[in-house]
Amino acid sequence: MKRILLLVFLPLYSIAIAQNSDLYKIDTIKNELHKANIGKITFMNGNIPLDQYQPSDILKSYELKYRSDLNIRVFMQNSVANYLHQLAPDLSPEKLLKSGNLQFSFYVDNKLIYTENIHHGCNFGSGGNKNTSTTFRVPLTSTKGEDWWAMNMFDRFKENGGKKALTDGKHLFKIEIRPYIKLDENTPVKTGNLIAEGQVQLIIKTPKLTAKQIEVQPIQPNSDWEISNFPFDKKKIELLNVTIANYNLKEITSIVVIREGKLMLEEYFNNADRNTLHDTRSAGKSFTSTLMGLAIQDGFIKDENQTLKKFYDLKQFDNYEVKKDSIKLKDLLTMSSAFDGSDIRGDSPGNEENMYPSENWVKFALNLPMDKAKTNGGQWDYFTAGVVLLGDILDKSIPEGLEKYAAERLFKPLNINQYQWQYTPQKVVNTAGSLQMTSLEYAKYAQLYKNNGVWNGKQILSPEWIHKTFTRQIQIPERDNQFYGYLFWNKTIAYEGKKYEYFYCAGNGGNQFIIFKELPLVIIITSKAYNKAYGHPQADTIIGDYILPAVLK
Repeated sequence: MKRILLLVFLPLYSIAIAQNSDLYKIDTIKNELHKANIGKITFMNGNIPLDQYQPSDILKSYELKYRSDLNIRVFMQNSVANYLHQLAPDLSPEKLLKSGNLQFSFYVDNKLIYTENIHHGCNFGSGGNKNTSTTFRVPLTSTKGEDWWAMNMFDRFKENGGKKALTDGKHLFKIEIRPYIKLDENTPVKTGNLIAEGQVQLIIKTPKLTAKQIEVQPIQPNSDWEISNFPFDKKKIELLNVTIANYNLKEITSIVVIREGKLMLEEYFNNADRNTLHDTRSAGKSFTSTLMGLAIQDGFIKDENQTLKKFYDLKQFDNYEVKKDSIKLKDLLTMSSAFDGSDIRGDSPGNEENMYPSENWVKFALNLPMDKAKTNGGQWDYFTAGVVLLGDILDKSIPEGLEKYAAERLFKPLNINQYQWQYTPQKVVNTAGSLQMTSLEYAKYAQLYKNNGVWNGKQILSPEWIHKTFTRQIQIPERDNQFYGYLFWNKTIAYEGKKYEYFYCAGNGGNQFIIFKELPLVIIITSKAYNKAYGHPQADTIIGDYILPAVLK
């Protein structure tokens, strides 16, 4: 009898210990669909709220198109934090959530294609509390303007074998999820048991293209440009159009090519047209450099070697030290100030994501501490808040303000009429980026630099400022042979054994305005691949694989 009692009660005791070992009391599982699918990943078309989610909504097959809304809803027995605690019971709750998260494994036709340990900072949207929630929804693809880590992860899956595996036809697509912990760089990843898994049949069909999608788009009248008659390889451009239409180059909205000051190519994609105002994000920073050059030229600012103490009483801001006094405008133009600000490092106090929610972006920047490891002008580090400071300095130094000055001094001479600024919380034009224009207007701006500051026979911007801007002022760390000028980037591309150097404006999503030094070319590429790893590499592909072969044949 004692032996029987032992067999009966020992498992119950073990269960009690396991339950008591949880860090957090999980949300009560009340939903019947959840109860029926614990340990499963279900697939659904779009974001169906849990309280509306029905068994009939769970997909068994799905035609995966470029524009689609494939979502998953994950049903777990426990919360993410509790699963991590089981892996590393000695870690504090705070340390747990900074050392691990979930591991996603992707299979196609029962073959493991890609595994990713998602960053510890990845959350699960509303209703996805890591401590208590046992279910969450993430989009793998979306047409709703969502910007989730899961969509980037799905893109990485496709780029790391998924695209090759998902050929035309039907494929069994499976996802497995496990918890993982990684304490530091020297410690291997520790992975837990399977939390949830699910599969769906994906149907893949290559879209059929029309002749209009493939052909070189004719340049319509009234472009405000003289049309180039210079011959180019149209078949190369047709191949480019096929690649964009097939979504092998993604979210491209326009390509404009200017040769010898004349419009050679003007093409639009993905519902954009000549009148579309493109949000080219940080490509707008380069306009700040232009306006600074004009303000120096017109005597509103002495030169770029002036320091911040000329424009601000720095002692009135937090974290004052003498080192702050010596920051030059040039340091901000070359992204080499010693502010403790870096958009590259997520944990940097001066990261732009910390600036945007603040009430005063200028105050945010000037309150930042100095980085003890940096010297002013000594090290490149991308720092958006520094460009906001430049905009504020310009706005204060020009009697009628920066917005009117830009309109009269830059846009009007170039006949740029279609544009839209964003603004800081203080209603000053946002020099950090997102100055929206049409592609042809961006081309005028870039061609001004190609013309050494001359437009329609009139010197708009001084050649001296353009020379300084197009000087390799500072090396970009960890990028071979890439440099930075005055809020312009610099790199070299190789084609058929020759190297061609160019300066360019660049913005999130793969947006680039390219000005070649030796070649008589200006290229505008606009794209909406925001926060996608493939954004800028796509621009390199367009230039190197299609445009240069087409025009340098």
